[in-house]
Amino acid sequence: MSYCRQEGKDRIIFATKEDHETPSSAELVADDPDDPYEEQGLILPNGDINWNCPCLGGMASGPCGEQFKSAFSCFHYSTEEIKGSDCVDQFRAMQECMQKYPDLYPQEDENDEKSSKDLEAASTEASAAKEEKASS
Repeated sequence: MSYCRQEGKDRIIFATKEDHETPSSAELVADDPDDPYEEQGLILPNGDINWNCPCLGGMASGPCGEQFKSAFSCFHYSTEEIKGSDCVDQFRAMQECMQKYPDLYPQEDENDEKSSKDLEAASTEASAAKEEKASS
């Protein structure tokens, strides 16, 4: 005899051997190509970012997920001539967050200095581009 019981937030279902011998009557719904929750790649048909894409490697969740989303969104939607040059602050915030969680976001020793220098160079380039644009 099968039965179900609730224990707190959990629902426990006991099934008999006979329950498993009976073919399922569940009907599968055909995949909807416009379903934004399906894995359709990084960019959805409407142009939005698919935060559930496995290609992001889970970066959109976790302790720095919001900083990652902010930086990645800024870059994706950037219309600057040097794409993403207006996103240095968001990427810096993401990097600072990741440095607080070295176990979750390990950094390669050799590339630490290089990535910091790259970030500083990008920041300098973005500032120079903004100053040049402002003076025009």
